[in-house]
Amino acid sequence: MSLRIRTIARLTGIREATLRAWERRHGFPRPERSENNYRVYSRDEVEAVRRVAKLMGEGLSVSEAIAQVRDEPARSVPPASRRMERFWAAVMMLDAEAADAVLSEAQVGLDATTYCDTVLLPLLREMASRLDVAREHMASALVRQRLRMLLAGMERVGEGPRGLLACPARDHHEGGLLALGVHLKARGWRVTLLGADTPAEALHGACLQLRPDVVALSFIRRRDAEDFVRVLSEAMHACAPVPVVIGGPGAREHLKTLFTLGAQYAESTEELIAVWQQARNAQNRP
Repeated sequence: MSLRIRTIARLTGIREATLRAWERRHGFPRPERSENNYRVYSRDEVEAVRRVAKLMGEGLSVSEAIAQVRDEPARSVPPASRRMERFWAAVMMLDAEAADAVLSEAQVGLDATTYCDTVLLPLLREMASRLDVAREHMASALVRQRLRMLLAGMERVGEGPRGLLACPARDHHEGGLLALGVHLKARGWRVTLLGADTPAEALHGACLQLRPDVVALSFIRRRDAEDFVRVLSEAMHACAPVPVVIGGPGAREHLKTLFTLGAQYAESTEELIAVWQQARNAQNRP
């Protein structure tokens, strides 16, 4: 795949003018020319530019970084890094089929939680800083689809606790919630995923029917204090008396309010399980 300089700048974070200056002064990178005399770059050159940028961030001058990258054999670049650059390049071209093929390739030989933690979640975290809105939507949809397939394809082991997972009303970022579901299911939990933008009434109905051991809500979007109190209060009322555990950056800035309302906060699957165990032990005390 040949990529234009504008795409390379977006993929690497290096401005077009800087790339042209490097080419004039250092002969790096070395693009070919298209029939229309545009600079076109290969995937290997994209990765080389990214390595130069990384070395500069570690304190090397541009000439030192370029010299070091030139001396490195291409095979020294980790295969996983090359694969992910292929994913970003495909996304930049809005080639969903090619991007999805990279995700399939990356899954080979990995168990569900490793694939989730080392491939899918890192991609989700990088999207906002790498992509414009259209490309982020496409890439996010592909990764979330993979997470859903991963969760659906996992065999349930035993009859563990039941977790009800949802994003509150008007919160549409369910990637972290899906990853939580993968980790809980891998630990033997029964997982019910309500997904994005779940109103309080839906939470209430699901709690009545399923009687979950814990409800996990993922707050990603930022909210002012008033909106946070209203949404969380409605959710807590809908789920009572089931313990409610909150996660996500949208809740982190409202921790005092969160605890005052009677919810708990967890940053990880391990913390959520610990909070649930504490609540269960408290209920069992005479």
